[in-house]
Amino acid sequence: MENIREILNRLLEKKCSIEDAEKLLKANLIEEVGDLAKLDVFRKMRTGIVEVIYAENKSADMILKIITSFLESSKYAIVSRFTEIQQKAIINKFGSNSEISIEYNELAKIMIIKLKNFEFERRNGIVGIITAGSSDIPIAEEAKVIAESMGCKVISSYDLGIAGIHRIFKPLSEMIKSGVHVIIVCAGMEGTLPGVVAALVDIPVIGVPVSSGYGLGEKGIGALTTMLQSCSPGLVVVNIDNGFGAGASAALIANQTTG
Repeated sequence: MENIREILNRLLEKKCSIEDAEKLLKANLIEEVGDLAKLDVFRKMRTGIVEVIYAENKSADMILKIITSFLESSKYAIVSRFTEIQQKAIINKFGSNSEISIEYNELAKIMIIKLKNFEFERRNGIVGIITAGSSDIPIAEEAKVIAESMGCKVISSYDLGIAGIHRIFKPLSEMIKSGVHVIIVCAGMEGTLPGVVAALVDIPVIGVPVSSGYGLGEKGIGALTTMLQSCSPGLVVVNIDNGFGAGASAALIANQTTG
C-alpha cells in the first residue's frame, strides 16, 4: 500500500491524474487484513486519535496478523485488554526482531509494538490523571498510555479518594501549577471524586466510572450514576472502565488548547 506522501509525489511528478490520486487516497482509508478486520489506518491523521487494537475476543493469530499490517502501514500498533496467551504470542512473534520494540503496561493490559525508529509526535498538551483508589489505577494507566501516544505530557497522582479527602489538595494544586489543560478522574464505588475535583478547578474534568463496588451500585453503576448526576459544572463522563475514551478525549482537548 502506498502512503499519502508517495501518492502526492506521484501527483506532483505528473505520474497520475488528480482523479487517480483521489481514488488511491480513498482506497488507502481502509485496509483489509484477509477477512478478519478492516483497519482504519488513517484515523490518527483524520481525527487525531490513535487507532487501538481491542484484543478481547480475538484469537492470538488474528492479533498477530493485525499487528503486522499496522507495522507495515503505520510503523506502530497499540493492543489493549490483551490476555496472557495473546501477550506471549506477540512476544514470541516480534520480541526477537531487532528492528521492533515492545512496551507493555501490565496493569493496564495495554501494549505498544513499534519500529525502533518510530516515535510518537510530541505536542504541548498536558493531561492530569487522578484516581480515587488503587483499584482504579489500571483504568487510569490505560488513559495515560493513550494520552501519551497522542503526544501529551501526563502528570498522575493516585489513591486520593474522599475517604481521605485531605489527600487531594496538594497533588491537585501541583497539577494546576504545572499547567494541565484537562484532568481525568477515575473512581469506583460511589464515584464522588470527579465532582469534587470539578468544583475546585477551572479546566475540564473527565470522570471515568470504574467497575468496582458491590450491592445495588455494583460493577460501576453507582459511580456512573453519581457522576452523571453531579451538580459540578465542567464535568463530563465517559462509560464505565473507558480509559481509552478518557485518554483520547483528554488529549484532544489538551492539544487543541495549545494549538
